[in-house]
Amino acid sequence: MKNTLYLLLVVLLASFTTPKENITLSGKIINTEDGKLKIKGESFEKEITLKADGSFSETFPIEYSGTYNLATKNSRTSLYLSKGTKLAINFDDKNFPASLIYTGAGSKENQYFALKSAAANKLMGNVQDFYALDETAFLTKVKEVKTAMTDLLNKSKITDENFKKNELKSIGYFEQLQLLNYPEYHAHYAKIEGFKPSATFPQFDTKIDLDNEQDFLFSSPYKQIVATKFNNNIFAQLGENEEYTYKLALPEIKKVKSPAIKNAHIQNLAYEVGAGNPDAAMLYNELISLSSDTKFKTELTTKFNKIKTLTAGNPSPKFDYENFKGGKTSLESLKGKYVYIDVWATWCGPCRREIPSLQKVEEQYHGKNIEFVSLSIDAKKDYEKWRKFVEEKKLGGIQLFADNDWNSKFVQEYAIEGIPRFILVDPNGNIVSADAPRPSDPKLVAKFEELGIK
Repeated sequence: MKNTLYLLLVVLLASFTTPKENITLSGKIINTEDGKLKIKGESFEKEITLKADGSFSETFPIEYSGTYNLATKNSRTSLYLSKGTKLAINFDDKNFPASLIYTGAGSKENQYFALKSAAANKLMGNVQDFYALDETAFLTKVKEVKTAMTDLLNKSKITDENFKKNELKSIGYFEQLQLLNYPEYHAHYAKIEGFKPSATFPQFDTKIDLDNEQDFLFSSPYKQIVATKFNNNIFAQLGENEEYTYKLALPEIKKVKSPAIKNAHIQNLAYEVGAGNPDAAMLYNELISLSSDTKFKTELTTKFNKIKTLTAGNPSPKFDYENFKGGKTSLESLKGKYVYIDVWATWCGPCRREIPSLQKVEEQYHGKNIEFVSLSIDAKKDYEKWRKFVEEKKLGGIQLFADNDWNSKFVQEYAIEGIPRFILVDPNGNIVSADAPRPSDPKLVAKFEELGIK
């Protein structure tokens, strides 16, 4: 949907027929929040439970040589895995990435990844300042980062020539990604509405093949280019009042030859299999028929089965969460009034942008037969940040804090994958809309008037 925060993941799911290769990961990771380590790749996910002292050792198959994500609940990094990898990974989760150490087969490639990331972060600084640079300074900075990456690769003791060849291409993709992003990002961060680069600003290389499976498996910048170009193409064709992209996206997805890239686009589009989409069943069937990823199809089916229970008139999933003012508040305790629920988080830009409109609607309907509930799905570690935000912004309505962020039962039962999400429940606790209009949409007040809320 337009203007909705997507849970943008860099590593997407896909399926391949390449022979599987066993690899071994071991090491010790201390001070994790939940004692879990996750490895994610294309059509691949492995969760490792750490021992009490943080140690682990696992041997398991991978389906391709390339880039994966290694993550704890609070830390994340890129990980290169290939045939013969026997890698030891050690770090303190409270001092990441400074404490990260790799040893064993595969350590040179992954140490390079860590050094490359540190160098890029140091040179680029924060994303706002980086993209706010004027054209000359921006291009100079991109060249500095590209040179630093190339120098690190050349000075590394990596002997895998295939890795080095693919990484050189990936560094080139990094540069192209910045050229692609700059016009939109500069307009946003420099606050220049309608910004267009000068005639001398380098153009994105339109000769880049956007259907290259090998590059997709290896290069994170290439993945981002593929996703950005695809989305730009679709949104350029989207009508001003059109909310969903699937009618335009499906024909384009069907043209893609790479199984990895096709499945990545399918997974992104699966977001639109939602309670507010009247064509959810049709889209679900299309995506199931197009995808070759068994795990994804199982997950999408589970989601679709949840969505089928969220039709108007069905009982709403329940909640009973901590209230900012003290104690707990349940949906059951609000029976007798309509309940308009805003699922949000302090880190969510689109959520924050809806707050002024929400406050106006709350004021307009103050004392009438409706309660306004704002349900934060901030992580537990951000609890104090949530309390401070609510207090400083003088947020009204009923302010609640979910017990397990995205994994909270209410969030899961409503199949919420992006925020903000708005839900309307009637005085009997039944669903009016599982995907209600947002406060800034005039359709919301029109809906309230239609229901006779007063």
